[in-house]
Amino acid sequence: MTSASAPPRRSGFRVLNQISTNNIKGDLFGGVTAAVIALPMALAFGVASGAGAAAGLWGAVLVGLFAALFGGTPSLISEPTGPMTVVMTAVIASLTARNPEHGIAMAFTVVMLAGLFQIAFGLLRLGRYVTQMPYTVISGFMSGIGLILIILQLGPFLGQASPKGGVIGTLNNLPQLLANARPTEITLAVITMAILWLTPAAVKKIAPPQLIALVVGTLLSITVLAGGGGEEIRRIGEIASGFPALQIPHFELSELRLMLIDGAVLGMLGCIDALLTSVVADSITRTEHDSNKELIGQGLGNLASGLFGGLPGAGATMGTVVNIQSGGRSALSGISRALILMVVILALTGMAAQIPQAVLAG
Repeated sequence: MTSASAPPRRSGFRVLNQISTNNIKGDLFGGVTAAVIALPMALAFGVASGAGAAAGLWGAVLVGLFAALFGGTPSLISEPTGPMTVVMTAVIASLTARNPEHGIAMAFTVVMLAGLFQIAFGLLRLGRYVTQMPYTVISGFMSGIGLILIILQLGPFLGQASPKGGVIGTLNNLPQLLANARPTEITLAVITMAILWLTPAAVKKIAPPQLIALVVGTLLSITVLAGGGGEEIRRIGEIASGFPALQIPHFELSELRLMLIDGAVLGMLGCIDALLTSVVADSITRTEHDSNKELIGQGLGNLASGLFGGLPGAGATMGTVVNIQSGGRSALSGISRALILMVVILALTGMAAQIPQAVLAG
């Protein structure tokens, strides 16, 4: 017998991971909005990592799709994030320096290993322990990641290629970067930052400032600022359209220990990043996520991303919050977001090739 005070049950067809017909409009709108925000971030992280813009885009598609299908937080949006990109950048730099011929293949193998570690953590039911890390440790770690990202983008911000050697290499070459700075590209980067910081709240409700900055910066670079200073503006360049090629896992015995350590670090970082975002999603939606299931979904996403040359990813706080605020409640929002980004990659990469690297750095 049903209690008279019990809330009425909403009817609707429900399938994998709480995908329900009850909220199709909200989920689709949330997915579209999250895709709009994901596009510039995926491009920026792909270029920053050294793997290329296409790797960032396919990472956003594959990690987001598999985590939505098999994860334990229905409203979570997963994609390449700052912390994951910083670690991946170091992995690519290290392995390509040690083995120029197979370094990038080994880097994507590390992404696959990270996914396998995450799946193992989920199967071992270690999810609930990941979120027990002290807030001060997480805060310090994330602050450090932010500083690393800023330093790594100083080269493109000043209109030049990023020096080799990561953070130390950039700091050592800072005098040369400043001496050879290109005013046109600095202008583009500053305009980008101004748009991100100063866009009114009313405008943000219509279009995310990241997308506005991307469009405005690109249009300025091919109109008003084209040929400024007599030097060609550095752009993303051609992005391969079509589906990505399968990346066969590649191991070198001499680098196996390093690859395993890198995979474990990347996997653990992804677990922390994703589950902390899941907690944020829970606090907004008044729900409770399944930590262990989420780790398995994240692991499958990173495994798929590595197999097809994509960046590693995790739960993204900005994308998740925007998705929920736009009405997303089930995994349908994450799936629709991934499919929209896939269409962009397959049909609109020619337009993305014109985006200046200084805009992405900003």
